[in-house]
Amino acid sequence: MEPDIITVGLDGSPESLAAAQWAADEADRRQAVLRLLHAWILLAAEAADTPPERDANAAARQIVRQAVDEVRERRPHLQIIEDLVGSEAEPALVRAAGESLMVVLGSRALGTWESYVLGDVSLNVVGGAKGPVVLVRAPGRAKTPRHPSGRDAPPAPRPRVVVGVSLNGPSDRMLTFAFDAAASRGLPLQAVHGRPLPVQAYTPWGIDPDAAKELTKEADIELRDALRPWCERFPGVLVQETVLPESPTRALVQTVFGAELLVVGRRLHRPLLAPRVGPVAHAAIHHVTCPVAVIPHD
Repeated sequence: MEPDIITVGLDGSPESLAAAQWAADEADRRQAVLRLLHAWILLAAEAADTPPERDANAAARQIVRQAVDEVRERRPHLQIIEDLVGSEAEPALVRAAGESLMVVLGSRALGTWESYVLGDVSLNVVGGAKGPVVLVRAPGRAKTPRHPSGRDAPPAPRPRVVVGVSLNGPSDRMLTFAFDAAASRGLPLQAVHGRPLPVQAYTPWGIDPDAAKELTKEADIELRDALRPWCERFPGVLVQETVLPESPTRALVQTVFGAELLVVGRRLHRPLLAPRVGPVAHAAIHHVTCPVAVIPHD
């Protein structure tokens, strides 16, 4: 049985090098092969005996070589495939997603306006891939959310894997990925569900606490039922269920701080004119600072 392959898309940026290190750790954890892929549309066909000074692909090779050298410093035993592809980055990475256990990409944080206007290869790959895509920030490049400091600061949250659960349909692939990620890391899993309050829960003096309590109770039961098969399949994973009377996006943003990985879903089949990436995954890709795994599912 051949080992799984984890593919990293490289472009020479600090973000892609951070993605390579994250993927190397994941490959080591899963005993998988690490594939370092750089796609360059101008890749030239050259003879094997081409002298270095006439190598038109020298810059492309250096991008891959730098990543190999940095990964080898920490994981000298890891099996690595160096891959230069003569293609645009987006189609090459989408194809790689169909051949790999997952594709890992560097991702940069964007401002609110930029995140909805700028075209982004990572976002396009997430929207087109039929396999998991993990997006990783470069250390020190992402904005860290402000939290209270001093004597009144809450304790730092425990390391954990967080998964956003919608309960609007089957999400087997996403939950399997999240539970497996938690189990392989020896971390608890926090399952987060956000459910906005109905209009009748709002009164002139604020939110009706009884209505909010009833909605949360119903959602708690639904979430527990949805997670039960995976809790039985992964008995060693400690599961924390969190239901908030908020939109799914706000619920995740409020709970993900301190997580080692956030897992969200993306529906493969969306309405014709709808964006290929839904609002929850879109917000996570651009505004969450920990690595984000986007799992396509029906």
